[in-house]
Amino acid sequence: MNKKKILILGASSDIGIELIKDLRSTKKWEIHAHCNSNSSKLKKIFLGKIIKNDFTNAERILKFIKKNRKYFRSFDAYVNLTGYLKPKLIKDLNVKYFYDHINANFLSGFFILREVIEGMKKRKSGGDVVLSSSIGTKFGGGSRTYAYSVSKYLNEFIPNEYRKLVKKNIYINVLQIGLTDTKLNLKLKKKKFKKRINLIPLSRMAKPLEVVAYINFLLHGDNKLISCEKINISGGE
Repeated sequence: MNKKKILILGASSDIGIELIKDLRSTKKWEIHAHCNSNSSKLKKIFLGKIIKNDFTNAERILKFIKKNRKYFRSFDAYVNLTGYLKPKLIKDLNVKYFYDHINANFLSGFFILREVIEGMKKRKSGGDVVLSSSIGTKFGGGSRTYAYSVSKYLNEFIPNEYRKLVKKNIYINVLQIGLTDTKLNLKLKKKKFKKRINLIPLSRMAKPLEVVAYINFLLHGDNKLISCEKINISGGE
């Protein structure tokens, strides 16, 4: 059986690591993983193709994509879990700080998505795309994560012209992910965690594997009706 080819951005994240473990266990996927820098954790569980690039420079990424257009148009599935976060109070934000977050969490991934979609259209074999947003986009972001939430919110804007692609068996969806037990969230002040968790009707954080279950639903052909939608997975928040 021919394996499907999948590109995972943010593969060194806790959710990305669990997703790769799960996909490897099925033996149905040829996995290509992206990370911003060397990740010992990723290398321990994955010996396949790893792309190392700093996504905070979207112009450089765009040039890289143009040089490797054939490569980026070869994927059957695409998952963007990029999560660049440098906590900073709103009063201290500057233009470069905003650009770094928008470039890393939206623009670089969007330019890659554009090529992936073109490849899917030309092969006429369909494909699945899962983008990630944050529960912070629902509430205007936190006091130290505003730029992060703004940049993730942009992923929720799926181009209108992509809606008709479902006729070609190309499905594109966004997961609005709630507070999850990941190293990204450990950057936030632990003292605020209890108060933050109390805002969640489920009264707990999600686990990375729980998020992976929703990604898998959108990847493994079980989804036949959902496309160009934002799906909230936040324990009722």
